[in-house]
Amino acid sequence: MARAKSVSKVVRARRGAGLSRVVVLAAYGLALAIGAASIGAGPLGAASAGQPRTELLWPNGAPGALGDEPKDKPTLTIWLPEPEKATRAAVVICPGGGYGFLAVDHEGKQIAEWFNSFGVAGFVLEYRHRNRGYGHPAPLQDAQRAIRTVRARADEFEIDPKKIGILGFSAGGHLASTVATHFDQGDPQAADPIQRVGCRPDFAVLCYAVIQFDEQATHRGSQRNLLGDHPDPELVRSLSNEKQVTPETPPTFLWHTDQDTGVPAENSVSFYLACRKAKVPAELHIYRAGQHGVGLGRNLVGTSNWSKECEDWMRGLGLLDR
Repeated sequence: MARAKSVSKVVRARRGAGLSRVVVLAAYGLALAIGAASIGAGPLGAASAGQPRTELLWPNGAPGALGDEPKDKPTLTIWLPEPEKATRAAVVICPGGGYGFLAVDHEGKQIAEWFNSFGVAGFVLEYRHRNRGYGHPAPLQDAQRAIRTVRARADEFEIDPKKIGILGFSAGGHLASTVATHFDQGDPQAADPIQRVGCRPDFAVLCYAVIQFDEQATHRGSQRNLLGDHPDPELVRSLSNEKQVTPETPPTFLWHTDQDTGVPAENSVSFYLACRKAKVPAELHIYRAGQHGVGLGRNLVGTSNWSKECEDWMRGLGLLDR
């Protein structure tokens, strides 16, 4: 848990006071080293309620890995609810960080604990990103693999394979929206049984998400970190996810703040309108208070309601039925 807290403190300082990139990378490198010691060479086994466990996402090596160091090994931290609360629903959680770092405390650990409080299993994904040396398609491969893993091991985790969602904040929200609009039913010929499983999430929660690429409201840093300085225009369009919504996109809950100048609310509005056009069930909340990166927003009047309203939305979809 020390790893998550140390990274979050650096992230909050960076957002609030312009901390230099050098310090952020140094702190993140230290976090990786600590993580490597705790993870070891492979999975740690099944988690139990209240005792999160971290596993390698790709035990046999990630596709396109640049090396064999901790930074080349994305992980999944498993948070299971108490059995008496369990709803058999699960969510893969993608922390934000501009595709350059990961806010694994207030956009990861705290979110998993919140989900556990009303019976939902949380799976915090530490995906590859630019400061680990990776751009597209590595983050998408990792997020799709996380959905496949949770679904393939549903019996082990005591969850319903048809109640698996994805949630993301900021650039993690872009990643979540990418998974919600770019998915497949698995490869039945794959040697790896996990790759035979579909990666379409059953629902999505997008929190002050980056959605649009190459538009006025685009968060340029996220786009650059993911795609580089001179990406193919067709690739840019394919990852501007408001343009990729279809009737097959899963039901989606979105929220943003009016005061967010880092990632303007137009990102969430555009995805919501695309859902309406495609007749995808969607719910959008724009709160007044809060700059970018507020997480649960516990001290923000009005904005703090998003978590309860999201829980109610999930309940309305039948995801919390026991």
